[in-house]
Amino acid sequence: MAKWFGIERLLSATSRKALNTWVEPQITPDNAADLGLNPEQPVIYVLQSPSFSNLLVTDEAAQRLKLPRPVHALDSHLLQEKQSYFFLTQETSAQSLQKNRFEYPERFVRLVEAVKTNANLDVQLVPVTIFWGRSPDKEDSLFKIIFSDSWATPNTLKQLVTVALNGNQTFVKFGLPLSVRNLMGHDMSSSLALRKISRVLRVHFRRQREMAIGPDLSHRRNLMHSILQSNAVREAIAVESKEQQMTPELLEEKARAYVNEIAADYSYQVIRGLQITLNWLWNRLYDGINVHHFDTVTDVAQDHEVVYVPCHRSHIDYLLLSYVIFTRGLMPPHIAAGANLNIPVIGPILRRGGAFFLKRSFKGDQLYAAVFTEYLHLITTKGFPIEYFIEGGRSRTGRLLPPKAGMLAMTVKSFIRDNTRPIVFIPTYIGYERLMEGSTYIGELRGASKEQESIWQVLQTTRKIEKIFGKVHLSFGEPIYLEPLLDAENPQWRDTVIDSQVKLPWLNRSVDKLARQINTHINQAAVINPITLLSLVLLSTPNHAIDEDVLVQQLDLYKKIANQLPYSHLIEMTELNGADIISYGVQLKAIQRVKHPLGDLICVADNQAVFLTYFRNNILHLFVLPSLVACLMQHNGQLQREQISAVINSLYPYLKSELFLSWEQSDIEPLVNQHINILLATGILHEQEGQIASPNPNTEHYVQLTILGEAVKETIERYYMTIALLTRRGSGTSSQKQLEDLCSLLAQRLSVLHEFNSPEFFDKAIFRNFIDTLKKVGLLRADEQDIVHFDHSLMQMADQANLVLKVETQHTIQQITSVSDEEITKAMELLARKEKKRKS
Repeated sequence: MAKWFGIERLLSATSRKALNTWVEPQITPDNAADLGLNPEQPVIYVLQSPSFSNLLVTDEAAQRLKLPRPVHALDSHLLQEKQSYFFLTQETSAQSLQKNRFEYPERFVRLVEAVKTNANLDVQLVPVTIFWGRSPDKEDSLFKIIFSDSWATPNTLKQLVTVALNGNQTFVKFGLPLSVRNLMGHDMSSSLALRKISRVLRVHFRRQREMAIGPDLSHRRNLMHSILQSNAVREAIAVESKEQQMTPELLEEKARAYVNEIAADYSYQVIRGLQITLNWLWNRLYDGINVHHFDTVTDVAQDHEVVYVPCHRSHIDYLLLSYVIFTRGLMPPHIAAGANLNIPVIGPILRRGGAFFLKRSFKGDQLYAAVFTEYLHLITTKGFPIEYFIEGGRSRTGRLLPPKAGMLAMTVKSFIRDNTRPIVFIPTYIGYERLMEGSTYIGELRGASKEQESIWQVLQTTRKIEKIFGKVHLSFGEPIYLEPLLDAENPQWRDTVIDSQVKLPWLNRSVDKLARQINTHINQAAVINPITLLSLVLLSTPNHAIDEDVLVQQLDLYKKIANQLPYSHLIEMTELNGADIISYGVQLKAIQRVKHPLGDLICVADNQAVFLTYFRNNILHLFVLPSLVACLMQHNGQLQREQISAVINSLYPYLKSELFLSWEQSDIEPLVNQHINILLATGILHEQEGQIASPNPNTEHYVQLTILGEAVKETIERYYMTIALLTRRGSGTSSQKQLEDLCSLLAQRLSVLHEFNSPEFFDKAIFRNFIDTLKKVGLLRADEQDIVHFDHSLMQMADQANLVLKVETQHTIQQITSVSDEEITKAMELLARKEKKRKS
């Protein structure tokens, strides 16, 4: 340490100015209070290895945060030091590091001795990690090895070049303070204390590097060899060799080709290039990217294998999430992408950005399944963060799609094989205010064939970069830890041997529970933005138009409900008031103002009604309970609290399944009463003689009640139509698939008759989910031929429609479901021909 003596003298104004002119560090945390330092105890900074540039940057960062400076003397009555830092390792070469592993810096030794000697003294060690650019240490890239931070400790020349080239990509991260006294305990000797504290610090620095640049990639040389020599792949080769009469050598080449087809090829140059490109694109395309609750990620990333599981709304999702993660100092995840995206030009860029590709189905290809499973197992056990969309595809309706658990199941099985590194899932909500794919989605929902991704499609999308798409919101939900979930299902899961031929019911239950929990946590992190609020109100009005003053009142009502009785503590709400929300919607051309002498009117802009259903569906789950209360009150006039709770309780299992709601059944009655109380406080409802009553129909409060209740009516109509069709057809007459198809066809007719602008009203997946839930609660059962059966209990549920739906609506639904067997047969034949044509 003698060569560092007098470092204060070296920090001349000239050298500091030169460094500060070039280096623009991003500092984490950006508030010194977040470190929780004790002002009564001295602070010592710990850097991993000797580096003059790292010390200068640390000193500058400490000044910015108004922390004690590392180059200043430490002078207290119990401890005096010439500087307030030390380097954990004293040499830079790998051999010297190993040789001097148990040789400690003199200042470190003195600190430990001082704390041991003085009972009133403690020292706060603040580890500081600095990244000059970030890149995994790829053995095939000399450029990265020389110019970017990696696992190799840089020599002086490399550090100079690194500072010169990556000064504007510098991250300084202050770790939480470590108490020397707490770490060394009461009776520990100085030598053991030094060893323990040193080990804690080494682990901290290693984990920080893993979080930022990923694990050491020296294993990449052997990646293909490891996969090809794994037991699962060797067994698959042996089986296919017998079945297909192919030599093992040919099948091994086939497996090798699969690895190349699947595996990501992470490139720091591409990541940096994408970052620069996306900086430009986001500024041209969006008014900003708002990130919420990212601290939940940084809190768990250090000690866990992180699996990001976002909702899937747009192709932009891939780029957006990785961009946000990378710019906040963490390694971007390896992303599971459909093989349909592995197209010329775009595919190689995505692959070097961390994408790995998979087929939509592994059915019938045991070798491919084995290779992919081994690849996924390898990258998760090596500590790479990964990302995939459990919905299976992009939502065309704005709702969360029912999860497809294939990737989840593979991840869980991989963890059971090797659970040395705990896994945490990070549900992530992504919310837009306009969608680039909007017109494509609407066409597909109306029956158009899904477009195949192509270069031409991408080029067409780039024409839109001059348009305004508002803001984008990323909100990170509550983490889900895999280990406790498995413990709850099967405490002996660690003894399980995974065998593809053996079905494990508890494992299937665990995966299903995990999948639904992820979707539920995504919805708990929703963002209420101006466009979603406008959509919720305007689509509930006749002709999608409303007086501006009434719209302001309604918007403020929704904000009041969400603020006073929040769906979860993670929900984010726009700070704009009702009037500003309207101005914002006009600016984005989602709505338009119609001037009128008696007061301006606000209506949905031309051809925007169908688009707005997408954004309404983003937040429909947040207002489903108050909407049900309003719907019941508007239709019945007076009801007792118990009646309202009873109806909503009976509907809740279906709503929970469809909208991935987070409440338990036992929560519903108190929640309903709380929502009633809010509506009573606002004057929209009133209470008389022990009953809840709706306001006079000629009042503004009645208009507000009606609008609030409309949001949920389409959902209830869809339920009633399904039950009406079942009861009219009779038990044991239809298979579930026939029932789903027929419900979708009849919903299309009802949509035309009612002039709904909601293509998701006849989405077959929603009917499938409702029918599945009817089976789960015991109102339906399916036999071995998948024919559905029911009894009088289903009729009792249909009777409750009288409390929710108007008589005219019920009659319309009864009439539209009165179809003959002949009509049904013709419709089913037509659907079968369309399906056959689509597949061909």
